Formats: sequence, structure tokens, C-alpha cells
Amino acid sequence: MGGLLFVCYKRLDLKLIDILNDESLKPALVIGNGINRYNSTKADGNNSWDRMLLELWHKHSRSAQQMSAPQGISLTEFYDALDLTKSSDEINLQKEFCGLMSCWAPKSHHVVISERAQNQGVPILTTNFEETLSSNIASDITHFDSKSFTDFYPWESYFSDHKVRDPATEFAIWHINGMQRYSRSIRLGLSHYMGSVERARRLIHKGNESRLFSGKNVDEWLGYQSWLHVVFNNDLVFIGLGLDTTEVFLRWLLIERAKYFNQFHQRRKKAYFVHANDQTLQTGQELFLNSVGIQVIHESSYDQLYRTPWELS
Repeated sequence: MGGLLFVCYKRLDLKLIDILNDESLKPALVIGNGINRYNSTKADGNNSWDRMLLELWHKHSRSAQQMSAPQGISLTEFYDALDLTKSSDEINLQKEFCGLMSCWAPKSHHVVISERAQNQGVPILTTNFEETLSSNIASDITHFDSKSFTDFYPWESYFSDHKVRDPATEFAIWHINGMQRYSRSIRLGLSHYMGSVERARRLIHKGNESRLFSGKNVDEWLGYQSWLHVVFNNDLVFIGLGLDTTEVFLRWLLIERAKYFNQFHQRRKKAYFVHANDQTLQTGQELFLNSVGIQVIHESSYDQLYRTPWELS
């Protein structure tokens, strides 16, 4: 009953600009590929991942050609199917996928959003691989610990205008699913996501005093120097992300986040899923978002997601 009562008291007229101007929040932006599809054309290359996956399928698969990913398979599984049926084992799909993004360039809304986050010290987590958000901030990447850096899971690496000490309270741009400059790091298939789940699980639940869920030494747990620390310590604002069943890894993290807050109520943070009204949400998707404590915010247009609030607030 408590969850139902919580829903009843939410502001139904809440908008993105209200969240951005709410000084009681400790926000972090979680930005998906929608930001690249906004006001983009096929000519400038900022398009959808499913289109690029289909392009690789047509180029490399020995199976029947597909005009779109068929029903009954997620995009992550579609990638794994391609990897299993590609015409040669010498083909590096991750590297080729990165090559398809080589012409992607930032647009004015990328700059406005990243500069606002920079000015207000707000972290950005992105599921995107390319560096359009960070291009106007820093060209060089920073590693918390260069000795422990791995290009397979660069979770402690970020783009910022300064050296970060606390990921939850300082501006930096972090890449959740890997980045274009490290082709081995990008997560495309279900097997990739399962690897990320296992890595995150070891950080979240390993050890005794350092365990995040133990409630002790919260600022010293194993994931403190990574973007995972932001997930558990900030109010999250999701933009340009479907958070549908394809996002296996991120949805699992949100479940772990909700379990953590259920155990330590005083540390509970808010979360918002902001979408344009023509982005249809399925019943199961809304059920999931509600169960992990995410409030759905409806905006009338994509301008209200990627332009107007950032310029006015």
C-alpha cells in the first residue's frame, strides 16, 4: 500500500524545467541516443542504433536479409545473432559499429545541455558511445587510476574540465556502455550486458566493510570511483532513453538501486523518466518504472526535452 500512496502524492503536472530548477535535488542526467536523433537526418549520420545494426547485418550475415529486427528478438539479441551468423570470424563488429559513428558531430543542443551541466556541477551518464556531449568540454579522457585502467570496462574514466574527486557531486561525462575510442568497451549484445551485470555485481556486493549494501563506509565501497557511485547517490533524470526491455543492464541496476533504498530509507533519491507524449509507453514499462521508484514526466514535444528547458532554466 505504501507504494500506491506514494504515487498518489506525486505532482502530475511536473515538467523537466521544474526538475532542473529544483534546488532540493542532487541531480544527475542519464542521456540516451534520443539526443542524437533530435533534429537529425540520415545525411548527418546522427541516427538510430537499430539502423546501424541492420546495416551490419546486411553486410555480414549469412542468414536471410532483414528489413528490420523481427518480432520476438530484442536488439541486443539481434546483435548476438549477427555475431553468431557473420560470414567470417575475422569480422570485428564492435570496431565496425564504431566506424559507423565516425561522422557523428555535436549539434547546438548537445553543447547547451553539456554546458549547463558543467556550470551547475551536474554529472552526466550516457548510454551513447560517441563523444558528441563531451566534444566541447574535453578532448582528453581522464582515468581515476591509470594503473588499473582497462579499455574493456573503462568505468572509472570520464570527460571533464577538471580532475574529479567525488563522481556524485562534480561534473563529468561518464559512458555507461563503453565509448567509441575503445571499441572493445562498447556493449551491444546480450552477452555484453550480462558481462556488465557480473562486473557491477562484484563491485556492489563483494566484501564486508566495503559492501555498498552493508551501510558502512558508503563513500569507500568498491565502485566509489566509477559512474556506479552516481547511480546510488544522485537523483536521476532520464532523457532520450527508452528504458525498455533492451536495456537489460541499466534496468537491473535500477532494481539494485531500489533494493538499496528499501534497505536504507534515509538515503533514498528520486528519479524521473522524461519523454515526449508521442513516445508510447507500454503498460509493462510503466509498471517497471513505478516499481523502481521512477516518476514519468510527460512533455508535449521533443523541443521540451532537448532545447527549451535548457535555454530558459
